[in-house]
Amino acid sequence: MHTATDTLALIGHTPLVRLKGPSEAAGAEIFAKCEFANPGASVKDRAALSIVEDAEARGLIQPGGTIVEGTAGNTGIGLALVANAKGYRSIIVMPETQSREKMDTLRALGAELVLVPAAPYSNPGHFVHTSRRIAEETPNAIWANQFDNIANRRAHITGTAAEIWEQMGGRIDGFTCAAGTGGTLAGVGLGLKEKDESVTIALTDPHGAALYDYYAHGELRSEGTSVAEGIGQGRITANLDGAPIDTQFRVSDEEGMVWVRRLLAEEGLCLGLSSGINVAGAVLLARQLGPGSRVATILCDTGFRYLSTLYNPEWLAAKGLAVDSGATSA
Repeated sequence: MHTATDTLALIGHTPLVRLKGPSEAAGAEIFAKCEFANPGASVKDRAALSIVEDAEARGLIQPGGTIVEGTAGNTGIGLALVANAKGYRSIIVMPETQSREKMDTLRALGAELVLVPAAPYSNPGHFVHTSRRIAEETPNAIWANQFDNIANRRAHITGTAAEIWEQMGGRIDGFTCAAGTGGTLAGVGLGLKEKDESVTIALTDPHGAALYDYYAHGELRSEGTSVAEGIGQGRITANLDGAPIDTQFRVSDEEGMVWVRRLLAEEGLCLGLSSGINVAGAVLLARQLGPGSRVATILCDTGFRYLSTLYNPEWLAAKGLAVDSGATSA
């Protein structure tokens, strides 16, 4: 036990846990990084801190400045917390389709929240483009630009990957997670490959995203849809550029929800759908690598952020996701 030097030192150094159900389903060892243990309750705290400290080191923001970002919510929450701790303002632009809990959390943290209609990236009204324009029009402001700012993935090269390697005693055969910005997948992949080139790095893609076909067939093409927030990408971001992807899986919301329900009912973990999709991908990767393999993944955020959606039976039924809680097909 030790005392943190300040509140920002609480970001990272999260626990790694062996997941019993997924390990049994895979005939292997499935480990998960508990990123919901960060102060902002998600993996995005790491990128938020890295992006702000990089901007400070380069003299891009001065005391009393403003941090602006477009986000599905979790990065915004991390940036708002970092901004508060460092004396900055925060302006967060978010699609109006995201969970009510994320909106309420951002407002409670003191962020100025700007909601915009969901739109494709090619639309000038997309939340990323809107946030960039606001940053350009705001004095002493930085645009965090989490998708193409490689300070994002650097946090995972030096932090998340190094922690996983140490916590697993250097005995790891594979790692997988979904991609939103691509920072976590690329950063952990690059960091683990530096330690051992033979570690298999896999993308786990939700339906509606284009990366599965890109890594499998060289073409950015999507099919289907997903209600998962914060994951799914239709382009190669700067964070994804050069990501060492060895193999890829596509996981449906239904498969992800099986693990969300099982991890809650059997292991007492309340998680979001991105975590369920990651765990489903980890099981697939472990089965591919063979019996006894050791695979790690990311538990992205807390399920308490989705009480009005994933944990609302009426919402699930409307989305066609009223999965039998006893399902064990994963």
